[in-house]
Amino acid sequence: MRSIVAHPDLELVGCYAWSPDKVGRDVGELCDLGPVGVAATDDVAALLALKPDCVVYNPMWIDVEELAGILAAGIDVVTTAAFVTGHSLGAQRRARIVEACAKGGSSIFGSGINPGFVDLLAIVAAGGCERIDKITVTEEADISGYDSPATELPVGFARPIDDPELPAMTAKATEVFIDAVELIGDALGIEFDEIVCEPEYAKTTHDVDLGSWTIAAGCVAGIAASWHGKVGGRSIVELRTVWRKGQTLEPDWPIDTGHRIKVDGCPTIALRLDVTPPPDFVGTTLNDFMRLPMILTSMPAINAIPKIVAAAPGIVTYADILPLPRGLVSL
Repeated sequence: MRSIVAHPDLELVGCYAWSPDKVGRDVGELCDLGPVGVAATDDVAALLALKPDCVVYNPMWIDVEELAGILAAGIDVVTTAAFVTGHSLGAQRRARIVEACAKGGSSIFGSGINPGFVDLLAIVAAGGCERIDKITVTEEADISGYDSPATELPVGFARPIDDPELPAMTAKATEVFIDAVELIGDALGIEFDEIVCEPEYAKTTHDVDLGSWTIAAGCVAGIAASWHGKVGGRSIVELRTVWRKGQTLEPDWPIDTGHRIKVDGCPTIALRLDVTPPPDFVGTTLNDFMRLPMILTSMPAINAIPKIVAAAPGIVTYADILPLPRGLVSL
């Protein structure tokens, strides 16, 4: 909201309220900005009647029918929810989005939560190569201070280390990475034979207290999930996340916090992405510093709005608005 209000090319005309206590209140006051003259509402029909050029859509998980209704009404969408190319939705649900775009003459752009902005950097880096052998994007983080059981338990945290259902759980909970692999493949101009998740796990040797929940000794406290886009059995794109909780992990995975990008080829290019506060940053708590990745998540979507409004109908990705390194993969 702050970035929309401050953006010189954007005008806020409406805002959806997710909780009843916000309905009727000035949006700016809800966000500690001071009055902006727009009241929050939970009336979706009233918001669509405003005929905005674009909706910024930010739930944790998308509602396909809700999205289709917005797009079919002729309103473009940018989103930070679990949507990049739509492939992780399955063919039928993705087709529903495409059909709605065609009906309304509208476009949708998903910047990604995680994956997201870092995959754009991988595409840009690959543009410096004359031959590309493999692209690897790695995220490592000690998330001991992140208390979000609703998003972490489905990935497999706290399950017994020998639970045979773990690989399927991890794949299901992180399937938006399919979109990110497809995005990079599209930028490279290749089609994958398969996209697969290959997870690894580590257990904790002592109970780990995370605030609202606990991981018992002998259960999963470390997850390394690699999503591979493969051609002929060879991994061309690998998106890897390594997350750990607590200091009693077995095996004791070292964590190099941040994102790393490596493009193997000619030349080989390696990048590191660190997110740090500016000199004027005011904040000391974990919640204060969580604002930084939230900004990094939101701004690619916000900054894309003028391009998405001008785009042809359909699903728009980073691959549609960048010079691309197509035809350079060594197969």
